[in-house]
Amino acid sequence: MGAGLSLAIPSVIVVVDIAIRVLAVVFVPKNRRPATAAAWLLAIFFVPYVGLIAFLLFGSTRLPLRRRRKQAQINRYVMNATEGIELATERPSWPTWFASLTALNRRLGAMPLLSGNCARLLGDYERSIAEMTEAVRSAETFVHVEFYILSLDATTASFFDALEEAVARGVTVRVLLDHIASLRVRGYRRTLRRLKTMGAEWHLLLPVQPWRGRYQRPDLRNHRKVLVIDGRVGFMGSQNMIDRTYDRWTNRRRGLRWKDLMVRLEGPVVAELNTIFLTDWFTETDVLLERAARQVVGPVGDQDLDCQVVPSGPGFEGENNLRLFNGLIYAAQRRIVLVSPYFVPDDSMLYAVTTAAQRGVQVELFVSEIGDQAVVFHAQRSYYETLLKAGVVIWLYRKPTILHAKHFTIDEDVAVIGSSNLDMRSFTLNLEVSLMIHGREFVDELRELEEGYRQQSRRLTLEEWEARPLRTAVLDNVARLTASLQ
Repeated sequence: MGAGLSLAIPSVIVVVDIAIRVLAVVFVPKNRRPATAAAWLLAIFFVPYVGLIAFLLFGSTRLPLRRRRKQAQINRYVMNATEGIELATERPSWPTWFASLTALNRRLGAMPLLSGNCARLLGDYERSIAEMTEAVRSAETFVHVEFYILSLDATTASFFDALEEAVARGVTVRVLLDHIASLRVRGYRRTLRRLKTMGAEWHLLLPVQPWRGRYQRPDLRNHRKVLVIDGRVGFMGSQNMIDRTYDRWTNRRRGLRWKDLMVRLEGPVVAELNTIFLTDWFTETDVLLERAARQVVGPVGDQDLDCQVVPSGPGFEGENNLRLFNGLIYAAQRRIVLVSPYFVPDDSMLYAVTTAAQRGVQVELFVSEIGDQAVVFHAQRSYYETLLKAGVVIWLYRKPTILHAKHFTIDEDVAVIGSSNLDMRSFTLNLEVSLMIHGREFVDELRELEEGYRQQSRRLTLEEWEARPLRTAVLDNVARLTASLQ
């Protein structure tokens, strides 16, 4: 009997191995990009049990059905509330393709294009926090705070003081922070204690707490950075609310400091930005704050910008940001300037960027000379040869600064700024928010900022790249294999 059992166990293992592989071929490719499906199949075929467990944990790029239904409910609410309202009239200055892209954004993300807005760039890290702090100090009704990373430290202490002062004078302060991202930085519990002590209403975004019935793929994260005061002033962009070294001794040892970009908004578009917060609040609390959704529009200066907020993420059916970005890149006629700390495009974006360069559009890409995430950094580098051969100009922002800004400009007409990187994680796994702006004055301001980047960067040549050490090339190519799963 013992001999029979010893023979049966290997047979069972073989049968299970075969079953795992067969079922993987059937189920893994469903509704996935071929590259992503191939990466998962390779993992499962080489290490069946480990690969299967990893797939069960990380294979789904969609939020739970309950969350997706809430997003659809919000979309219907926004569409119905703005149905039939003349929100922005087509102008002679619009490029011929602009109206079709605003229609695409409306269809995918529900937000309409709004005119009559004012936008001001904030490219200095400490100054940006100071302006957000001052805006909170002016609050009369509510403050809505949403950050991927929210941390109480020496740099952000004044911001937390302003929140506490707002609560003390009767202002409603609501705070959302991403659970895993904020948990990974120092001072997480100190931050939560401060929020509780001051009396702010706060909740974790996408909490991974299975013991409380809260669970989804753990690396689906809310990457948005949003601040709204009274529905009249809003801030959004790439900057987290944390010290620019991210309060890590390894970053200080390497001298790493982050450079970000936020935009201060006034006008009707602030209501759209507030809707992003309200959507995430509803998702986490089941409370729809309709009274806080009211639009407050006052004098906004001499600008008259057309703006459209574009939400994206696994709560939507499509990759809203990727569709918009590709549409803009294909529409460009003269010049494209892309700025992203993590450039790991899918095939569609890689083709869009290289095709633009090959058809004579001047294409520039700003990335950092060094990286803070090794695998992503090396995966990004694996695309440089293709880009350089297509004619894309690559600028490496000099170390030790990490250029963390996320924006791009199309011709002299349109700019996009927000939280979204140009990588597959931001297209598929992260909840992001982008802002498309039409207005020559704003584009010119961004171009001045890009020129500042250029002065702090060095140009990467194809000759330099082809002469890199073999071991580096191998590491880049190996890291690229993980790109579809990041």
